[in-house]
Amino acid sequence: MSDLRPQAQDSTRRPTIRDVARDAGISKTSVSRYFGAERHRLSEAMQARIERSVERLGFRPDRIAASLRGGRTRLIGALVADIRNPYSVALIHAAERACGDAGYSLMVCNTDNDETLERRHLDVLDGYSVDGLIVNTVGRNTEALEAMRERGLPMVLVDRQIGALDCDMVGLDDLAAVGEAIDHLVAHGFERLELIIEPIAGISSRIARAEAFEAECRHRGLAGTVHEAIIDELDTPALDQRLAELITEPRPTAVLCANGVVTLAVCHALQRLGGFDQLGVLGIDELAWCALAGPGISTLAQPVDAIGRRAIETLLARIEGDAAPATIHRLPATLNVRGSTAPTA
Repeated sequence: MSDLRPQAQDSTRRPTIRDVARDAGISKTSVSRYFGAERHRLSEAMQARIERSVERLGFRPDRIAASLRGGRTRLIGALVADIRNPYSVALIHAAERACGDAGYSLMVCNTDNDETLERRHLDVLDGYSVDGLIVNTVGRNTEALEAMRERGLPMVLVDRQIGALDCDMVGLDDLAAVGEAIDHLVAHGFERLELIIEPIAGISSRIARAEAFEAECRHRGLAGTVHEAIIDELDTPALDQRLAELITEPRPTAVLCANGVVTLAVCHALQRLGGFDQLGVLGIDELAWCALAGPGISTLAQPVDAIGRRAIETLLARIEGDAAPATIHRLPATLNVRGSTAPTA
């Protein structure tokens, strides 16, 4: 008597698009659209039916097989310098949502500001045949990035320009942001300003903010200096010493923090020094705790969500064949005024 029980391979084989279509009672074309750039063409009801079938069957698209058949992997790579940085977290969140809306998945690689690790991640992303790449790193592997660009990989830089790499860049309008910060501080009676920034080290956004600060101070005849601070931990004796010196300034003095990492370190230092009422503070980057620290920290909020989405939208346009010259997209900041920049007496 023959064994009529299902064979093991039938019960354990990988579900296919055909299986999903049969389970949902729709065409294979509709299922393909669900996993592609045309998902928006499907009604919400049909998307829900497909999603239920996908979950019920445990279906997972085979990205690598698709690329071997001459298609796309529908994978976007993201190379970030420091995933612990709140800016990076918000950026990746926005980029991932934008990818999902377009039927793509995001592969995130954190370089930890390490040149060797960055190169290894680039090799991995190359091996997975990602369809495009967004880059937010120091860019110590310029040659490797240029080689990937020359092979036709679409690429968008975020926040930082890298060497002579000819590709789109999306980031903050640093010049306008610094100008708005100084306008605010001067209007509130501060006469002595200092920009506290992490080591500039050739990083384009840091260069832009430092140069804009110096130029604005010169133009207005203000006393302004740039202080580079190494911030590896929140307990930073050198930063404490510098802030203690600024607190003793006879003129009303304020510090402009170049990013959220600096703002956090400055706030910890001022808490130790008891100097929140003796020094103005304005930070670039809006963080959840800024409204709670000290008297409330005034900030210039970067439009990180818009930056992440614009980066993905720009990259997808390149993937679809947009051959226009590379463009720099600079987005404006939003000023949030709190007690740390209250008018001086």
